[in-house]
Amino acid sequence: MNITTPTLLLDKEKALRNISRMVDKTKRSGVRLRPHFKTHQSVQVGEWFREQGVEAITVSSVHMARYFADHGWNDILVAFPANVLEMESINELASRIKLHLIAVNQETVVALAKGLQHPVQLSLKIDAGYHRTGIPASNYAEIDAMLALIQGQDKLQFAGFVVHNGHTYKQTYAAAIRNIHNTSVDQLQLLRERYKAQFPNLQLSVGDTPSCSILESFEGVDEIRPGNFVFYDITQQHIGSCAFEEIAVCMVCPVIAKHPDRGELILYGGSVHFSKDVLVQKDGNAVFGRVVELTDKGWSEPLEGFEVVSLSQEHGVVRVSAEQFDKYNIGDLMGVLPVHSCLTADAMRGYLTTEGEPIDHLSGVR
Repeated sequence: MNITTPTLLLDKEKALRNISRMVDKTKRSGVRLRPHFKTHQSVQVGEWFREQGVEAITVSSVHMARYFADHGWNDILVAFPANVLEMESINELASRIKLHLIAVNQETVVALAKGLQHPVQLSLKIDAGYHRTGIPASNYAEIDAMLALIQGQDKLQFAGFVVHNGHTYKQTYAAAIRNIHNTSVDQLQLLRERYKAQFPNLQLSVGDTPSCSILESFEGVDEIRPGNFVFYDITQQHIGSCAFEEIAVCMVCPVIAKHPDRGELILYGGSVHFSKDVLVQKDGNAVFGRVVELTDKGWSEPLEGFEVVSLSQEHGVVRVSAEQFDKYNIGDLMGVLPVHSCLTADAMRGYLTTEGEPIDHLSGVR
């Protein structure tokens, strides 16, 4: 394997096992798996899902929806509040696939009703505690008003309510993650009870990798939308969503400098490759990745005596113990498990499998 610059290595077998585990879990629970493809953004990786029976997907932009629609996916949810400035692209997509959009305010509903030329499924995004965006679950007046607007339009078909519990990413205890999930499901159930007479087929959809990884049953919802689980990362391991051996991507970076006076190795691999995401440890120290040993079949679990302590644009700084320092020379390759695989994959825009196969990535203009 001839690697000369920062490269995102992908262990296909690990990714396939991660997919299979989630598919089996949803089958046992009787819910739909609509995986979020923003993590991998790859047609080839998408096919691994299709081979395991996945038919409906989630994306984070209209641009990404078009990319996957062009490759045969025809049931796509854009899980980002609809951007009414993209009406032309939305109409083009809606003319050829089953397109799902979400709204968080009346203004968006009015603009869609005015501009749509083809029917779309529209869900309301509910804020169940994350407080990023969404309608508070108890704000019945706003929900009533939005549903009244939707119901009067022939191009808008109300699909249901969606929730993203992003605050599970701040937890490190399974009980806390279960509690967040259960609380959001309870809120969604109240909404179903309130509106099921008016909309008997409304769907309840939740999506976050921590809860979808830790829980074994998803009673009370119709659909889950995890994404990061396909690769996982050291944040998910820290949370408890996965074990190190389930992390399916690893950055491979050349060693370009050594500084024995301060015990540091310098990597060709910085924030433009990893992103600036950081994981704060229990001791308060911040890490930007975990060093692993590269092997013929992939990589090891994280090594003791190495800390990725900072990233600048192209540089990565690894603090190394005296015992480990001389094990790496200029021109060697070092493996680093990323803090956040979604952003690392987006930055790298392509993969190399452990078998040496290049894997494409959505890389067009946003």
